Amino acid sequence: MSSDLSRREQHAYDAARFAELVDSAAATDWARPSPVAAWTALDVVSHLVEWSRGFLKGSAGVELAPLDVPADPAAAWKAHTADVQALFDDPAGRMISNPHVGDKPLDVALSEIYTPDIWMHSWDLARTLGQDFDLGAERAAATLAGAAAMEDAMRSSGQFGPRVEVAPDATPQEQLLGFIGRDPYWHS
Repeated sequence: MSSDLSRREQHAYDAARFAELVDSAAATDWARPSPVAAWTALDVVSHLVEWSRGFLKGSAGVELAPLDVPADPAAAWKAHTADVQALFDDPAGRMISNPHVGDKPLDVALSEIYTPDIWMHSWDLARTLGQDFDLGAERAAATLAGAAAMEDAMRSSGQFGPRVEVAPDATPQEQLLGFIGRDPYWHS
């Protein structure tokens, strides 16, 4: 999270940046391959919508209306973002209880696992569309430092690919992408 933004502001910022990508993708082929093995542009959007809604239901008892991402990815992302932003805006004392993250306030858990997922998958969607995406050197370096401290748990989760080696003088963004299993030089 950027040090000058609150949890709710960081989510709003990252979700808006992702929305710009989704909107730009609306005129393209949603079946385009992404840097995530076996995923398409549509899969990137579907992942962010579907896993988080399932996580909220299973870990916090928050029921959100189902969304048909394949029918209209841009509309689904807009509705999903509004639903999650409402939870950030008024967490109402809700808690997350999950064996992977423990018991935490809803907004804290979302800001630790969901908002960074939007941020990192923004790079995936941008690259799928043939665009560059700046994750920000400071945020990438901080995320890499935190992730490196729990690498064994991350790798064993199956959520991250094998590390992609990058040059010793790689940027923090390139280092982070390689760490999470992305080829930072991938092109569609």
